[in-house]
Amino acid sequence: ARFTFLDPRSHRFWGDWERAANDTVALLQAEAGRDPYDKDLTDLVGELCTRSEDFRTRWARHDVRQHHLGAKPFHHPVVGDLHLTYESLDLPADDLTLVAYGTEPGSDSEDKLRLLASWAAEVALQPKQSPADQS
Repeated sequence: ARFTFLDPRSHRFWGDWERAANDTVALLQAEAGRDPYDKDLTDLVGELCTRSEDFRTRWARHDVRQHHLGAKPFHHPVVGDLHLTYESLDLPADDLTLVAYGTEPGSDSEDKLRLLASWAAEVALQPKQSPADQS
């Protein structure tokens, strides 16, 4: 939520920023309905209301809805546009929601995700440098 409403880069990241902003507020409102005394959530909403007109306007609409499946466009700074499908599963015993993202098999987005996974694996395998090695 902070990224979406307070970071200007979010407008490039989200393929459809308006939708991402509306979905974010709707999910926060649904969570606030489940636990209206959650201090962290209350603090977050207060911060966003004071720092973002876009958030404040959407919050006042009270557009509560749940999103269990769909598709979202993203713009990754390295690989470009990605179109991902998602499905969520509520885990009420743990008070969590698991969201799984995927792509259509054989799609351009699948190729881009494989490239990112390969790149991340290479970065993870590189030895860490100590501050003395960097000078």
